[in-house]
Amino acid sequence: MMRREFLRGTFGVAGASLLSEVATGLSGGGAVVAAPKSKITGGTIDLREFHRMRRFADLSMGRIAYVERGKGPVALFLHGFPLNGYQWRGALERLSPYRRCIAADFMGLGYSEVPENADISIPAQADMLAALLDHLKIDEVDLVANDSGGLTAQLFVARHGSRVRSLLLTNCDVDENSPPPAFLPVIQLGHQPGAADKFIAPQVADKNFARTDKGLGIAYTHPAQLTDEAIDCYFGPLVSSPARKEQFSRFLLALEPNLLVPIRSQLKEFRKPVHIVWATDDIFFGVEWAEWLDRTLPGSRGVRRVEGAKLFFPEEMPDVIAEEAKALWGVSRSPGGSL
Repeated sequence: MMRREFLRGTFGVAGASLLSEVATGLSGGGAVVAAPKSKITGGTIDLREFHRMRRFADLSMGRIAYVERGKGPVALFLHGFPLNGYQWRGALERLSPYRRCIAADFMGLGYSEVPENADISIPAQADMLAALLDHLKIDEVDLVANDSGGLTAQLFVARHGSRVRSLLLTNCDVDENSPPPAFLPVIQLGHQPGAADKFIAPQVADKNFARTDKGLGIAYTHPAQLTDEAIDCYFGPLVSSPARKEQFSRFLLALEPNLLVPIRSQLKEFRKPVHIVWATDDIFFGVEWAEWLDRTLPGSRGVRRVEGAKLFFPEEMPDVIAEEAKALWGVSRSPGGSL
């Protein structure tokens, strides 16, 4: 069955599991690691701690929500769609001994609060991040990004590249694969009334449905490990008011234009260190796009493949992110070591 038909099934039209369609046996250079058997982390940043940690930066575009942990050089974590900074809790725990780790919520997602008609396009998101760094008096960062956060990271490199010390990209939009064809049916919801009520509200009401491959679970290696609390953390804000529902639709439409092909030349000029870590069972962003990044970014140090993993593996497998980030940053393997 075609991927497009499957994704239509997410909204009540006939569809069936796509698991049998996932590509296997991908080949190419770079390290390969099997998906760890450990599942979504349950560390010290639980949901209560995440809410307690939240701060707001009052910027010209609104109140931007973020969490931070640690001291020293700053690492900025960019979450995927339709998640928020909670996605990075495991990475923040593991990497805060080495960096001041900050995870911000994009405008229109998570807990950031912006005016109803605020510009929430991807270029505006990149500029918001620059304004956040200005507000926090931060000159440069190590960027770590996933999914649509990776799209924004590449725009940030093109617009504010001097502020990027290093770049760690996981599965995300790349060049001509932006948006990926498998995601187009979701984007089309943004052109229709009630996108949040059609896509988000049913998953809030039925968490078991959210964990299936017709809901958020399609992007997780271990969807059964998604807790009710995590689903509410991600989805609750998106349906909390008519204004937030309308912003959800506009965020979807912001993902429709291809913004990456026009910045191809800027990416080719970005010579800072880059690590690429890619799940092989992601239906949206195939490994061939990781290889494109490896060929295109002069500072790339190769592709690490996480076999059997899916799009949101950074949440499920924070040890992989921590290992790659420490290698990229050149820090010691134990807290307290020399940078």
